Amino acid sequence: MNKKLAFVSLLSFLALMSVLQSARAATIPSAALDRDSYFAGETGYITVSVYNDESDRIRVTELSASVNYYYADGTVYVQKFFSSEVLPDEIDVGQTASYIIPISLPTNIAHGFLDPVVEARTDLWWAAGERWTTSERPLYSLKLYVESSYKQSYENSQEELANTEDQLQTAQEQLTSIENQLEEHQLLIGNLNSMVIMFAATTLVFATVAAFLGFYMFSKRARAIQQQP
Repeated sequence: MNKKLAFVSLLSFLALMSVLQSARAATIPSAALDRDSYFAGETGYITVSVYNDESDRIRVTELSASVNYYYADGTVYVQKFFSSEVLPDEIDVGQTASYIIPISLPTNIAHGFLDPVVEARTDLWWAAGERWTTSERPLYSLKLYVESSYKQSYENSQEELANTEDQLQTAQEQLTSIENQLEEHQLLIGNLNSMVIMFAATTLVFATVAAFLGFYMFSKRARAIQQQP
């Protein structure tokens, strides 16, 4: 009886160990930030890949990134960002799914390196029991660099300077265009003045000729009248 009880206990233990071993249902083969460095107050995102390395389907129930950082005054703060995807999401055997985790940094965060930790909570489908069982939580560590506020101020000033230079260049181009238009208008006015002077001169010549002809005809007629008996 004791041997039979021990045998049953052993079978139960082996079955429990088999279930526990099958709980390793997912891995995070890769996770990456959307840029190499950030400034305080900026937003970004983390792209995460979750791989199903088990013999049955899994589902991702929660995906997050925890960040421990310092404020400029030295205060330590822990913030947790969650995936923007609709969860839970199932992944078939041997397949990989990609997810996005939006992040947003405080405006008064201290500069330096941060160590975001991505965590995926998963369930494994237990075919024998026809239900989901809680599985492991794979992790993935990243490096995030926050730039100095002085560099941010410098880059902002450089950007403002570049914008000012662009505005000056645009204004210069507009001024050049206006000058060209004025030159064209002056040329047009000069041509019109020449035409007016030429018209006036021509009119004066015609008037002089007409007056001379009129005087000549009048004189000729007067002489003809005087010669009559």
